[in-house]
Amino acid sequence: MHLPILRPAFLRLLFLMGSVALLACLVLLKKEEAALIVYPETEEEALKEENPADEFGIPAGLYHIESGLVGPRHTLSHILGGFGFTASDIDRVARQMGDVFSPRRIRSGNRYFAYLPEIREAPLHYFVYEISDLEYLLIDFTDSVRISRSAREVQQHRREASGVISSSLWNALIDNDLHPQLAVQLARILAWSVDFYRIQAGDSFRVLFEEDYVGERRVGVSRVEAVRFVHRGREIEGYLFEADTISGYFDAQGNNLRKVFLRAPLEFGRISSRYSHSRLHPIHGDRRPHYGTDYAAPHGTPILAVGDGVVTQASYTRGNGNYVRIRHNSVYETQYLHMSRFASGIRRGASVSQGDVIGYVGSTGLATGPHVCFRFWKNGQQVDHLRLEFPSGDPLPDEYLEAFREVVRDLRARLEAMPLSLQEAA
Repeated sequence: MHLPILRPAFLRLLFLMGSVALLACLVLLKKEEAALIVYPETEEEALKEENPADEFGIPAGLYHIESGLVGPRHTLSHILGGFGFTASDIDRVARQMGDVFSPRRIRSGNRYFAYLPEIREAPLHYFVYEISDLEYLLIDFTDSVRISRSAREVQQHRREASGVISSSLWNALIDNDLHPQLAVQLARILAWSVDFYRIQAGDSFRVLFEEDYVGERRVGVSRVEAVRFVHRGREIEGYLFEADTISGYFDAQGNNLRKVFLRAPLEFGRISSRYSHSRLHPIHGDRRPHYGTDYAAPHGTPILAVGDGVVTQASYTRGNGNYVRIRHNSVYETQYLHMSRFASGIRRGASVSQGDVIGYVGSTGLATGPHVCFRFWKNGQQVDHLRLEFPSGDPLPDEYLEAFREVVRDLRARLEAMPLSLQEAA
């Protein structure tokens, strides 16, 4: 058998065809590889891939960061001027910034962060101003000027705390390294049941709550789940119940902790003078009736309406100073004296709800220091409100009682298992 003789021209043709086929295969393989690789479209995206973002969404590790606190009476001009911005540059930033956050609201003591390239002669790339523990303002100078307002991611952690009070609830919480906002929450929940101006040594508390964290930093208290407070030998319990349109605190039997009136018109302060038929007047020097309760507090402390009602007077007299009077119904009226100023919208005929801010502590009129003189009328007669017992709000409807009892069973077991003090728990 004889094999055919292949001519050189034919061999060259076969070689050429094979090369074309091989090249086509390589092209297809490259296309498949390219489909699996995502290339960053911009230099900024490339940097973000190589450097994970920090808490403000800025690529970490690329910048020299200068942080500081806003100084007293410092403005945006003071801060940005320190980084080489001209007056016209700052004016342009301030105008654009106004749509997101007013530059006038920059507050002394708040933190800011300036992101500068490692080449120190280069201009500022990013500027961050902390509006609060949760919110911040970001100004991006890398591509014209972009301004945004954002919030950090918040995580809730369930916690429990207990203690015996030696001086005040506030001090007991601070001494046990608890966030002061917990005191505010407890004061609001128990405002109708506990006289926080008469707390005495030996009063105690147990509380279950959720605390807010940003990273490892504690920033507040989101809600209280349950509290047991012993005040002057009387035990008060409150359990949070939320279902459908109901959200509030109830005792173990489903009675509403909220009452018709708050115990006091301030969240925090101290009683400096009580209701009396014969009191030595601090200015006139003689003895005369004092048909009110004085609560001393720092100048500017918010004053709260103790109940729903309508403002009948918001005026000034030489003795009362700036004062507000509220009619709650046909039986009860209240009056708040010596305000530094009225809250926005507080005028005759205005409707207010329980807990609304109606003014601020001052010393206008005949007053020796900042306080609010709180007066209470029942059927047209001034009475000592601290001696009255007020009815509660609506109890929990019957159809929710079974679900509520299950909530109470779990929360009460956790309260009872808790030692009375954090020291005991340790």
